[in-house]
Amino acid sequence: MKALLLLLAAVALAVPVDAQSVVRENIEWLDVWIPNTNDHALPRVLLVGDSITRGYGPIVEKQLKDKAYVARLATSKSLGDPALLDQVALVLREHTFDIIHFNNGMHGSGYTEEAYAAALPELLATLRKQAPRARLIFATTTDVREKNNLDKVDPKTDRMIQRNKLVSEFAGREKIPVDDLFAAIKDHPELHAPDGVHFNQQGSAALAAQVVEAVSKLLP
Repeated sequence: MKALLLLLAAVALAVPVDAQSVVRENIEWLDVWIPNTNDHALPRVLLVGDSITRGYGPIVEKQLKDKAYVARLATSKSLGDPALLDQVALVLREHTFDIIHFNNGMHGSGYTEEAYAAALPELLATLRKQAPRARLIFATTTDVREKNNLDKVDPKTDRMIQRNKLVSEFAGREKIPVDDLFAAIKDHPELHAPDGVHFNQQGSAALAAQVVEAVSKLLP
């Protein structure tokens, strides 16, 4: 028994703490929307992201209604959390998608930027395995304004900038186009909702227009 305990202790010490820790939020959520599941006349687009994506997703779907079926996977999971890859794989097994637009970075404050960057190759491997024919777009994460003081940038934006740099550099190496949502919205505090994180109707419409433009370039 003593030898077994020593062996287990040795194994535990051999595994880095960071490698086995998973950081979760107090409330975790997942929102999946896949319309026109029995139709096959148009290409399929999947928007992967968070509540920001959930905000502009329906507008993108409406604007592309005659050109594509637009689905979404909005989640609180961040790169760095292995559950994100499980969720992505789950949806990709449901249908064949022609275009995947990926926007992630707002959540996962408990993960370092190093952990975030380290998860990018794993994400790409999952996308290519589950959707080998899909054309990919990586989007940058939008800025954060101070709650009820939208003229002032929240310090959290610094992390968004760091993550956007990591995503853009990785996408560049992999020849994946980047939809720069951060640049499109960063100088427009009037488009934010009062909480400083989300966007009002005009803001979601502006982001949707940017997404539609990026997706339209790759539509077959």
